[in-house]
Amino acid sequence: MAIHYVAEADDIRDGKSKIVDVEGRSIGIYCVGGEYYALHNRCPHEGAPLCKGPVCGTTLPSKVYEYEFGRNGELVRCPWHGWEFEIKTGKSIFDEKVRTRSYKVQVDNGKIGIII
Repeated sequence: MAIHYVAEADDIRDGKSKIVDVEGRSIGIYCVGGEYYALHNRCPHEGAPLCKGPVCGTTLPSKVYEYEFGRNGELVRCPWHGWEFEIKTGKSIFDEKVRTRSYKVQVDNGKIGIII
């Protein structure tokens, strides 16, 4: 495994993202709560550019006729069909077996590196 430095930490503020190319792979880097995460920029459903979708939250389990919103800033929503994925893990929120690849991220001296 190798680390590929792709951005400055100051370039990606909390709640924001950046798409980079690493060894021919399109990868989205996200800052959530001051921590950095990386996801493959491809939705497993039909191959959409997942990381071009909005960072969002979702409705939480709640009582009938009550709608509680939560997890704001923790999910990315596919721009084509609305599938939602956890930024921290790549797991789909509707089925744990469906996921997009996530990559380890390392920050050294203000530089964001993706481990591949």
